[in-house]
Amino acid sequence: MLEGLPPNGASHVLRLSTDETRARAVADIIVETFDPTETAAGAFEVDDGPVWTVEVYFAEAPDEETIRALIEAASDAETAARAEFAEIAKEDWVQKSLAGLEPVRAGRVVVHGFHDRDRLKPNDIGVEIEAALAFGTGHHGTTLGCLKALDRILKRRRPRRVLDVGTGTGVLAIAAAKLLRQPVACGDIDPVAVETARANAVQNGAGPYVRPVVAVGLRHAAMTGRYDLILANILAKPLRLLAPSIAAAAAPGAELVLSGLLAKDVAGVLSAYAAQGFALAERGDIDGWATLVLRRGGA
Repeated sequence: MLEGLPPNGASHVLRLSTDETRARAVADIIVETFDPTETAAGAFEVDDGPVWTVEVYFAEAPDEETIRALIEAASDAETAARAEFAEIAKEDWVQKSLAGLEPVRAGRVVVHGFHDRDRLKPNDIGVEIEAALAFGTGHHGTTLGCLKALDRILKRRRPRRVLDVGTGTGVLAIAAAKLLRQPVACGDIDPVAVETARANAVQNGAGPYVRPVVAVGLRHAAMTGRYDLILANILAKPLRLLAPSIAAAAAPGAELVLSGLLAKDVAGVLSAYAAQGFALAERGDIDGWATLVLRRGGA
């Protein structure tokens, strides 16, 4: 997964193959240096082997000399020299996102494109999301893991207030709103993602229930108060940083659904939330990504 939001209309990409230590260091320094709404970086293991790939997406043409200097500072000159830059045609970015997406089922929820509307069954809760210039279509292990956890939770309880932190395309908020038929508070740091989520909510008949706002973490008037269920499909680092804010927003008996985590990130996130009184109640793993359900004391 990319640290920071994938830039909408990304124009350039950097790719680099190296070992895990260097890959993580390079991705981290890019994230720390650039605006997350303009640049996104991620480090990925290749087929469970020793080789890792770094991918960095840029909204504008990057200064290659500056980027290579950052890579060298995080690793070494040889690694910096191997970085490859390429231009992305906007139509190719969109086409790649749309290619081969089949409906995804998570319990009662089916995430699908407009061309698969007729494949829904009578009792399905359809969420129509087109993969375009924002991520979060239900096909990634993190989104699917959250949807499955949401479905399990709603089968045994009905939370009165629900919050989706880092809503992206709005798929989780829309699914929760349609399952519960009630408002779901949600926000995202990226204004374009928020615009996309609003459009998706309207498209899915959830416009009155899902009104996304531009927010850093939980810092918005529309996201105040206490919540019985909090969804946060972001990444390990922001999840750790937001632990005090998310815990403060959790009502007594609340459940947290957290994702965006590689297996090796789980211990650090659990530690951050243990400090806030939360413990692991459930865990699911899909395609190498973990989804955690936490409760106070794990009860």
